[in-house]
Amino acid sequence: MKYGVGIDISKGKSTVAILSLAGEVIEEPFEIAHDLKGLKILEEKIKNIPKNDLKIVMEETGTYHLPVFGYLIDKGYFVVAENALKIKKYLDRGLRKAKTDIKDSYKLAEYCCDNWYKLNMSYDNEEIYDNLRFLSRQYITSIEIQVQEKVNFSNLCDLLFPGYYQLLDDNTFILGLEVFKKYYHPEIVTNKKQSQFVNEIDKIAKKLGHKGSGITLANKIYNLALNTLSVRPNNKFSQLSAISCADALIIQIKTSKEIISNMDELARELPEYEEISKISGCGNKLTSRIIAEIGDVRRFKNAGSLIAYAGLDAPPYQSGQFEATNRHISKRGNRYLRKTGYEIMKSIKASCSNDNELKIYMIQKENEGKAKKVAKIATLNKFLRQYYGKVKRKYKELEIW
Repeated sequence: MKYGVGIDISKGKSTVAILSLAGEVIEEPFEIAHDLKGLKILEEKIKNIPKNDLKIVMEETGTYHLPVFGYLIDKGYFVVAENALKIKKYLDRGLRKAKTDIKDSYKLAEYCCDNWYKLNMSYDNEEIYDNLRFLSRQYITSIEIQVQEKVNFSNLCDLLFPGYYQLLDDNTFILGLEVFKKYYHPEIVTNKKQSQFVNEIDKIAKKLGHKGSGITLANKIYNLALNTLSVRPNNKFSQLSAISCADALIIQIKTSKEIISNMDELARELPEYEEISKISGCGNKLTSRIIAEIGDVRRFKNAGSLIAYAGLDAPPYQSGQFEATNRHISKRGNRYLRKTGYEIMKSIKASCSNDNELKIYMIQKENEGKAKKVAKIATLNKFLRQYYGKVKRKYKELEIW
């Protein structure tokens, strides 16, 4: 006999129901807390059922399901964290819509039984994908904060040292922030001789590993200080604002670099890393991020499923004699995957040679009259099909598909 377990996840607690494939209620719904005591109660309830005859389904809720999911995976159970929209559609079937934790746990157990032979199990690399996805979310959050801090820094420069922000580029940005903490006002700069100021900035640059760029930046800052006018006076309040703003931005830049470095290190353990990194436009950053958002491609039955997961599909709409021909993408999928994919398309357009297959396709769509954004989305669709095919071939070569 086969059995299905449905776990309705809430914050800090869950409701569990157990059914057989024949529809027999094995265990009335019961509640467990997301702690060791609660999880051991769940394990006690299912310990007499052979693991090969048991499958467990819960809704993928972001973070709330992770304690239960991780505990059961570690114990060797077949656990599926199913797509939230798919579960919602299943739960909403029927004429009378009633929602309680008990009813939802029953329906999840029924879903498990109804889809017993379609459920996809977790593979050996699941922990790596989970860690990658976790780091990817932290990276995105860090970048969002970094953008806000850069806007704040730019506004502060307009008040304290107009034109300073425009002197900085990607290579000298951290150096510029360190200099700004000490020389946040033109008055402080012009109180020194130019040669003295240049030497001090050169010392700061050398400590940060910059060779030569410190002298160039110092001369630019000094010349700017001679010709600019500050809106704010040079006082302790201006100093506090400059130091706190620069420090906050430095922390976020270093944090994002540390996160992406760890993501790259993790992603290199996966078979698909080498294949994806060969695609023009996918540097180390974008390769690890796209792998993090897609996860294990073996859970998708074909490339179309992956495209649907990204929300790039345009589902058909037909009724009677009417058939829609101009459909928009569904956007019912992983928005972070769409965002990362779009960044890859921008990278391909900006940095790849004109004989690149994806760039040729993108330009072709633009020449057909498509908007640039539409052309990039169409190319991303093609990219994901290539991604699926390359990774599938790689896994089959390794005989782990």
